[in-house]
Amino acid sequence: MSITVCTGKLHRVRVTAAKLDYEGSITIDPVLMKAAGIVPFQLLHINSMANAVHWETYAIPGKAASGEICLNGCPARLFQPGDEVIILSLEQMTRAEALKIEHRVVYVDTKNKPIRTEIKKTSKLK
Repeated sequence: MSITVCTGKLHRVRVTAAKLDYEGSITIDPVLMKAAGIVPFQLLHINSMANAVHWETYAIPGKAASGEICLNGCPARLFQPGDEVIILSLEQMTRAEALKIEHRVVYVDTKNKPIRTEIKKTSKLK
């Protein structure tokens, strides 16, 4: 049996663009993706700090070291440049695997540059 586990989080990143005329997804600076352990096309949850809107979509890498967080397609109506969001990456795994994961929380500055990454090991939470 598998469970869904949050393995990474981009905490309070700022939306830099919203492009309605796009097929859909969220474009993220690959530096941020790597820091949070997000891989291209991984399903993500995006939560707005402004209005509690929740959206699910997949990640595509943007320009490295740009700080880019661009909502493409339908969510461009819900998220606007300047909005702070929390992006969660989820993975399916067994309970035994979940007890061994590292949960990564990436904190950023006002330009979406990583300033600190906390790694929380579930093995230390037992």
